[in-house]
Amino acid sequence: MRVTILSDTHGALDARVLDQAHRSAMAVHAGDIGCAAVLSELRQPGVTVIAVRGNNDVSFKWPREDRVVLDTLPEQQCIDLPGGRLVVVHGHRAGSVSHRHDRLRRIDPLAHAIVYGHSHRLCVDRDARPWVLNPGAAGRSRTYGGPSCIILHATERRWRLEVLRFAPVTGRHR
Repeated sequence: MRVTILSDTHGALDARVLDQAHRSAMAVHAGDIGCAAVLSELRQPGVTVIAVRGNNDVSFKWPREDRVVLDTLPEQQCIDLPGGRLVVVHGHRAGSVSHRHDRLRRIDPLAHAIVYGHSHRLCVDRDARPWVLNPGAAGRSRTYGGPSCIILHATERRWRLEVLRFAPVTGRHR
């Protein structure tokens, strides 16, 4: 199963990340979505979209007409995939950077991986189980080297990660 993991779009989804999501069976958004249009863009026939609420996914920051979608977003999702469970949170409640991964691992110690966003910093920590994955920012805001995402290839026997970072977009084009 091919899963595109992304986060921190803040209302603007990079077209190259979107292309990866459309080639996947599932798109997982770890919060700070920004508006319902981002989730709509991710939806394609055959693509399941899973998303959690981030600290910026609050009613006064979302368009009024999108708030019904915002109200459906949980703070955490647990997804059973071939070979294990993927837990998704935004990560803003995980505390300081120095202890963040330890705290995230305690959410569900039996998970294969914990996905979070919030920092906009791409990070793959496979030093312990569960793995801790941050796909970085998939929009225009604070991409720290360019929009990014992680592709998870999940089978019953093995999980493999493909980390993708795209060149930064200049100007107003996506």
